[in-house]
Amino acid sequence: MAKSPSSGNIVGIIEVGDVLVHMDILTEYFCCDIEKCQGRCCEEGDAGAPVTLDEIAEIENSLDDIWSQLSAQAQSVIDRQGVAYTDVEGELVTSIINGRNCAFRGPHGCLLPKKPISCHLYPIREKRLGSMTGLNYHRWDICKVATVLGEQKKLRLYEFLKEPLIRRFGEDWYKELKTVARELIDKGLIQ
Repeated sequence: MAKSPSSGNIVGIIEVGDVLVHMDILTEYFCCDIEKCQGRCCEEGDAGAPVTLDEIAEIENSLDDIWSQLSAQAQSVIDRQGVAYTDVEGELVTSIINGRNCAFRGPHGCLLPKKPISCHLYPIREKRLGSMTGLNYHRWDICKVATVLGEQKKLRLYEFLKEPLIRRFGEDWYKELKTVARELIDKGLIQ
């Protein structure tokens, strides 16, 4: 399971079902420390969070419930371009304010009743690779406090993101990922 499909050697990517998982997701420690970072990943960036057409529909359906909680700037952006737009890479992403702040961020976090899966999975980023999906760990200096807390708690990235990984890929897939990680640790292939 933890072998490169082409070479048979242990590499930086493992295959779990039809998902290619970068080894950093199994080896790196991570635990959001929202009290310290204050959700800066929703405020700093050059594009919104990737969303699917179904998620756009869900966001549009929830607008009446959250509209009064949105800032005047957010309301203006949404009135002008909608809840999402196509970024420079051709991906559908949530609308942002001033080229960086998520339009759906309130004073105490996300105002959406259900976060887009890309937000829920962060700092794991998903990419379609033909018939497969690739998962990578997106390192960002604003998440340094999360790596420190993860190290203190000895909580690996895939463990911290158990709930969103199950939401996206299912319970059986997550169990297989855990089994692969445990086998690699037991064999001393990862620390």
